[in-house]
Amino acid sequence: MTNYFIDRRKNAKNKSAVNRQRFLRRHRAQIKEAVAERLRKRGITDIEGGEKIGISGKDLTEPVFQHGSGGRNTHVLPGNKEFVRGDQLPRPEGGGGQGAGEGKASNQGEGMDEFVFEISQQEFLDFLFEDMALPNLTKRQLAGNEEFKRVRAGFANQGTPNNIDVLRSMRGASARRLAMTMGKRRQLRQAEAELKTLLTTQDDSFKDRIAELEEKIAGLKRRIDAVPFLDDIDIRYRRHRKEPVPVSKAVMFCLMDVSGSMDQKTKDLAKRFFILLYLFLSRNYDKTEVVFIRHHTTAKEVDEEEFFYSRETGGTVVSSALDLMKTIVEARYPVNEWNIYGAQASDGDNWPEDCGRCIDVLSNDILPLVQYYSYVEISSRGPKPLWESYQQVLQSNPQAFAMQHITGPEDIYPVFRELFGKPLEVA
Repeated sequence: MTNYFIDRRKNAKNKSAVNRQRFLRRHRAQIKEAVAERLRKRGITDIEGGEKIGISGKDLTEPVFQHGSGGRNTHVLPGNKEFVRGDQLPRPEGGGGQGAGEGKASNQGEGMDEFVFEISQQEFLDFLFEDMALPNLTKRQLAGNEEFKRVRAGFANQGTPNNIDVLRSMRGASARRLAMTMGKRRQLRQAEAELKTLLTTQDDSFKDRIAELEEKIAGLKRRIDAVPFLDDIDIRYRRHRKEPVPVSKAVMFCLMDVSGSMDQKTKDLAKRFFILLYLFLSRNYDKTEVVFIRHHTTAKEVDEEEFFYSRETGGTVVSSALDLMKTIVEARYPVNEWNIYGAQASDGDNWPEDCGRCIDVLSNDILPLVQYYSYVEISSRGPKPLWESYQQVLQSNPQAFAMQHITGPEDIYPVFRELFGKPLEVA
């Protein structure tokens, strides 16, 4: 007998999603190269959107099976005036294709344009942040008390009908019936066995005993049937309780020098780095907060608009921003509840007498509190006083501190990958 199974389920809305993911996996190398190229041309503020990716047509060819050269083949060709039966036809030379390439233009052959398709914002970020990781990401994955989920918590004798557990209720009813009728069933089996024995003897002297047994058997069956199939005490209800959902939280401190030496172009480069870091943190934590601290000789916590576009300027005392960051952390972000990251952007200028205090505050007060602290110096000139001071911090805290140099927009993404690239695994 042959059974046929017909799948009549309707296709889901994303029925081509599997094919799309297979296509992205197959051309991952070309797409990563195209994403890196596109990132150099687009503004970082446009990163929330997707991107059109072009793949060369030659990379889309698929392997096919075909007859190889050689062998003996039989062809039926139409007749003509040039050849007759028995003529030897020369074999066509291989590798004679004509198409695109370097050299002079040809009036023959045909090519294929590159295949262009659009990837979503999520896919773009996946390729953008691939091979990157946050240092100490798993150091603090915390259980929050803001979101809850319902979880199973055993069974109860009371509840609403929609929470009735049918299987457990029937199992309890069956056990109750067996317990309540066990003695009667034993007596019934003994009476039926004795009656069977007496009936096989065919002796009239047992007529009274047979009648007595038949009456006893009928009574036992009535008493067994009188036990209810399902009672109220058999019904079990599923219990649920609210359980807090683990939530990982991160706070990102953005520190920027807004002294007179920091022009708007430098601030725009810092903004691109900060936005890239914020997107990266948002992908790794459920909740991400940002604290903006701008400083010249004094530091102040501001909003994003004032952080990037305020015209307030002055000298440069970097330790004022570090002191304010420490104060905010101690007041609002307990280190046992928050993953704390710091990102500082500056042109490298600092009041010379303040460099020693920066090293002391950063090494002893800030780095013990944070998961990771990165410093980018945006300058086209050589190392500045702050860079040379932070070199000492880097030597003593290589796991929690990193610093890179940015000269233009094209350096932002490579520097970001340098700061957050996954460490190589040791075999």
